[in-house]
Formats: sequence, structure tokens, C-alpha cells
Amino acid sequence: MEFNIFVAQKEHAAYVDIILDTIAEAAKVRGTGIARRSPDYILKKIEEGKAILALYNGEFAGFCYIETWGHEKFVANSGLIVVDEYRGKGLAKAIKSKAFDLSRSRYPQAKLFGLTTGLAVMKINSDLGYRPVTFSELTDDEMFWKGCQTCVNYDILLRTERKHCLCTGMLFDPEKMKSAYDEKQKSKSIKSRWQSVRESVMHLKKNKNNNKDNVLSKFKRAMALL
Repeated sequence: MEFNIFVAQKEHAAYVDIILDTIAEAAKVRGTGIARRSPDYILKKIEEGKAILALYNGEFAGFCYIETWGHEKFVANSGLIVVDEYRGKGLAKAIKSKAFDLSRSRYPQAKLFGLTTGLAVMKINSDLGYRPVTFSELTDDEMFWKGCQTCVNYDILLRTERKHCLCTGMLFDPEKMKSAYDEKQKSKSIKSRWQSVRESVMHLKKNKNNNKDNVLSKFKRAMALL
């Protein structure tokens, strides 16, 4: 099953109603919190090029959008939804990956975050490099948290003074990911150099025709790799 997954444009405004209906139905079935958005809000995301739309043979299949918070220091990927008949086919992961790429390309320095109660979404986020964090590590932008008011679990957030809720907070920090990547590459480089030295030493031991000076010269060159 091949889906058409892309950044939505103004001409896709006709999908706003079905997007909202699908989100509303999913909230009823799950019995957990999904913040409701107005038609104007979803339309704005589409017109700004901040929405990901998935179609199958021209029919609506899934959706997600991105939003910036805290003066673009944070980006949230929100509203991930997949039509029931297309679940279990990897579509949610594909949509989320597309939203992740869009967020990273438009806001490369921003931290990406999300709130979710779904284990499947947590797994997708983990695969993308997100990690579970406390709410204190997420944006302190009041407008973001105000959006939780339409969630059925908002009273829990209030009672805990915004320290936790039924949702799990997850964060992708590009700086920390870069540091981890750099350390991994450094480790691989050192391992590769030691392997070169080892191979050089083994070669010298096996080659009985090398005179003492030649052996020393080759060994010094091998050590220089470090």
C-alpha cells in the first residue's frame, strides 16, 4: 500500500473538516487526551506549510502539523492521526518522520518535543532520537500549555502544577544529539586507527624479510596514525 505523504498547501484546505472529525473520533475511542483545535487553526497550519498530509488514492489517510513555541526555540509535532483502516501499515511512522524532517529543515536549532499517551508514538519518537523528559524541560510558553485546556485530562495538569499528567513528555535536543554523534564518530575513528596499527604490526611479524630498520620505520608510520 503506497501513500502520498507531503507538506500540505493552500489547495488542500478542503481536508480541514475530515481532519478535525478524525481527531475527534480518535479522542472518543481512546478515552485519553487529544487537544481539540479549531478549523481556523488547522487551516492556518496548512496555509503556512506546517502541516503534513497523507492520502491514499486521493482519500484522506493521515495528518500531523508542527508549531513553534518560545520564540522558535521549541517545535512541537502535534495532531498525529491516522484513519482506522490504514493503521498498522507504518503510516503513522512515515507521517511523523516527514514532520520531523520538516521541523529540522525549517528550525534546525530548535528543540523538538511532544506530549503523548500512545505507546506506538513513543516508540516512533524514540526511533527518531527523542527521549522521555520531565515537563520542566519542555517549553514554558504559556500559549502552548493553554492549548491543553481542551483535553479531558486538563484537571490533572492543573492539580500537579504542570509537573506531570497522563501524557509523557518527549524531547529531541539537536545539540545533545550532535554531541552524542560526534563522540560516536570519534570512538569509531580511534577504533579504526588501532585496527590499522594492529594490522601493521601483524604484517611486520609475518614478513621475515624485513630488516630491523625497515621494521622500525613501518612501526613508526603505523603509530603515527594515532
